[in-house]
Amino acid sequence: MNAFVYSVTYLMIGFWGMEIFSWFIHKYIMHGILWKIHRTHHTKTKGFFELNDVFSLLFGTTAVVLIILGLSTLNYQFWVGLGITLYGFTYFVLHDILIHRRMKVKQKPEGSYLEAISKAHRDHHKTRERDGSVSFGLLIVPFKYFKKK
Repeated sequence: MNAFVYSVTYLMIGFWGMEIFSWFIHKYIMHGILWKIHRTHHTKTKGFFELNDVFSLLFGTTAVVLIILGLSTLNYQFWVGLGITLYGFTYFVLHDILIHRRMKVKQKPEGSYLEAISKAHRDHHKTRERDGSVSFGLLIVPFKYFKKK
């Protein structure tokens, strides 16, 4: 496998693997045993930070460790770590800035895909309880959210 295909393959494994992994963690861990931490994201909190942000630190630390481990040879660890980092940046922009408005921007999500992501996330937050939420992913959105209501 040539170097470009190798690096892009592992970068995509890190990026899309993070979407799948975070869906599982979100549904079964954050809405399960670690609900006390994640609950801060489902309720109004004062200040910029939520206790839930500790999950971002965990994922970010994992990415940094992988990047450092693979830096000398640019092996799969580097590229997977970079993919996780790219996913984290995408998550931050879509989820924290565009959807939850944790930073003041005038632009709202526009376009059918971004609107579907936003609708799915609103549905996820319709309940402030541990149970009853839907749509635990960010980028893989059920088709029903693309329909105009």
